Amino acid sequence: MGYSFLDLAKEVLEHENIPLSVEELWEAAGRYGLLEKLSSSGKTPIRTLSARIYVDLKNNQDTIFEQVSKRPVKFFLKGQTAGLQEYEDRQERAGKKLKFAERDLHILLSSFVNSDEHFKCSTKTIYHEVSKREKSGKNKWLHPDLVGVHFPFESYTPNTLKLFDILKVNPYKLYSFEMKININLANLREYYFQAVSNSSWAHEGYLVALHITENPELMDEMRRLNNAFGIGVIRLDAEHFMQSEILFSAKEKESLDWDTINRLVDSNPDFKKFLEDLMEDIKVGKIKSKYDETYTEEEQMCQYALKCGILS
Repeated sequence: MGYSFLDLAKEVLEHENIPLSVEELWEAAGRYGLLEKLSSSGKTPIRTLSARIYVDLKNNQDTIFEQVSKRPVKFFLKGQTAGLQEYEDRQERAGKKLKFAERDLHILLSSFVNSDEHFKCSTKTIYHEVSKREKSGKNKWLHPDLVGVHFPFESYTPNTLKLFDILKVNPYKLYSFEMKININLANLREYYFQAVSNSSWAHEGYLVALHITENPELMDEMRRLNNAFGIGVIRLDAEHFMQSEILFSAKEKESLDWDTINRLVDSNPDFKKFLEDLMEDIKVGKIKSKYDETYTEEEQMCQYALKCGILS
């Protein structure tokens, strides 16, 4: 057999030692002078290369390739963990140079959880900098980035809600969200346990990020942590916010951590105002308090994301 498209992909990935898209594979193959080695290139050789890799991934149990990301789609060689870690480190360093900040992502999350059927919740940003000054380390990982509440006003009649109250059944749900820009193997455990720490007070806690590396080892570790500690994971989609994904659902707590709630109320005026607002809204039976702004149209969100530099 002659030199195949899969041979080309393997040789390029061994040379580059980082995940590459099909276009990047083809460009690198040109630099290394490998295109001339192909026995046949066809009219659309890049598409042929893409098709051969996908077919090999699907049908060959012993494939040497793996897909490590979706946006954009990138491929790598199985077992090349050092190269993959280097790539993830580069992505993390690049993330630190982004024009936008974590808080620019809040409206993206707020819009998603406000419209998603699982949540249907209103959120409020918690500004850490307005908290009481304490001894160094005392309030570390105490505050979530956003908090949320699900009001069941649209799901039940006023009489049903009154019955819930009489029977001591709680139809309301509190959420805690820890926001990050990038999650990879290098930072996962730190970020995850930060979410564990500042979500103990809520019914459900989530770690949220815009970029989560498509790495089987990372997904396996997330699954293990989710099974052990119950914090869910959400991946945001800035271009189509309604297509943001709950990669792992949080385990719902039946009881709340009242000591932490009391500490948050005492420490942070934003959290205190959040509880005051939700109690007032429960009392009147409708949402009248001011929560974080949300978008309902993807075009609005795209314009915002482009303006902030989240999309380019």
